[in-house]
Amino acid sequence: MRDQPADSTLEDVFYPERRVSFVRWEGLTGARPTVLFTGVLMVLTFVTGLSNLSQGQMTLDGPVAAQMPYAAGFVQFGGVLLAFLFGAIVLGLSRRKRLAWRVGLGLTPVVALLPLTTYAVEDVPLMAAAVLTAGALVRNRDQFEQPLGLSPLQVGSLAAIVGVLLYGSVGAYGLRGQGLAIETWSDAIYYVVVTISTVGYGDVAPTTAVARWFSLSVILFGTGAFTLAVGAVVVPAIESRMASAFQTMTGTDTTPLEDHIVVLGYNDLTRPLLDHIDGAAECVVVSEQSEPSVPADRSGISVMEGRPTEDATLARARIETAGGVAVCSNDDAHDIMAVLAVRAMAPAVHIVAVASEPRHVQRFEEVGVDEVIDVRAIGGRLLAESVLEPAVPAPPSATEGEEPES
Repeated sequence: MRDQPADSTLEDVFYPERRVSFVRWEGLTGARPTVLFTGVLMVLTFVTGLSNLSQGQMTLDGPVAAQMPYAAGFVQFGGVLLAFLFGAIVLGLSRRKRLAWRVGLGLTPVVALLPLTTYAVEDVPLMAAAVLTAGALVRNRDQFEQPLGLSPLQVGSLAAIVGVLLYGSVGAYGLRGQGLAIETWSDAIYYVVVTISTVGYGDVAPTTAVARWFSLSVILFGTGAFTLAVGAVVVPAIESRMASAFQTMTGTDTTPLEDHIVVLGYNDLTRPLLDHIDGAAECVVVSEQSEPSVPADRSGISVMEGRPTEDATLARARIETAGGVAVCSNDDAHDIMAVLAVRAMAPAVHIVAVASEPRHVQRFEEVGVDEVIDVRAIGGRLLAESVLEPAVPAPPSATEGEEPES
């Protein structure tokens, strides 16, 4: 009986306690929920910033309002500015960038200062979103390990823009009262941005020769830096989109790939694989052929030329963020080398390989393949089952006018 004393082990076996969790906490962890929380925080920050910006005079009753300098300006303009920054952070987190994680973790407490400054009831969702985002970022810090991946030219172009902004701001502030109607650092930054963008409102105009030469230098350096940035950052991004449209991948491809399928090799065996994957997931086919005959109507399938055994090729295929890897080139020795290269760059990725020879199945398992498919063994087993147990044909359907037997 259930009420009789029994050993605790028997109790656990025959009368287990079944617990049903109301919240699946594992579904709230990982990179994707973190990106989702950050996106929600971005939207709430933008809405709160617009609401504060549309109001005239605001009552700041928060506990940090008295200690924060320029609290009114921060409340009115900080929300919108932080929302734009979080837009870039969300994009970086979706690509698993470590820099985006660091910046997001640093700016999330700054967002939490908005409701702590206003102390308004309508800002409670923003505070809750900031707390959830900070917790998700801390908990899933290991999910964002990808480097920024900028080339030296891209880093130099971005550094040039920052240098021009610093040069112009410091120079304009130093020339205040000497031909430029500038009084504060904000006036200097405003003047530099307006000058570089060639807008020229005319509210701050140089009146002396020194100020004019300085403004001319800012224009020349600024337009040069932005032109360099367009060539180094924007053009490769456009090339990436065009390459994706034509389903080819180049060395400058920066398309963000996540949880995609990487197929190493293209032959008669991989064609049915692509037919099955078509539209179900993004797929990158790595082939050593100069022009692999992948049908152009395949959706979400890109082709990249390269050697699957080289680290540079695997890096271009975003092997670190792949959801699975299929290795099948009809050359077991070549495939084993490719598996070793993949496992070195992505130790946790799921790898499936096809063994051309049954005697090589154990070798694939030894180098770290999760699943090995022996095509010959599978074909022989199916052939034997078909011979020993032939399929029984279905009985003919009853024709019109014939009644089925009772």
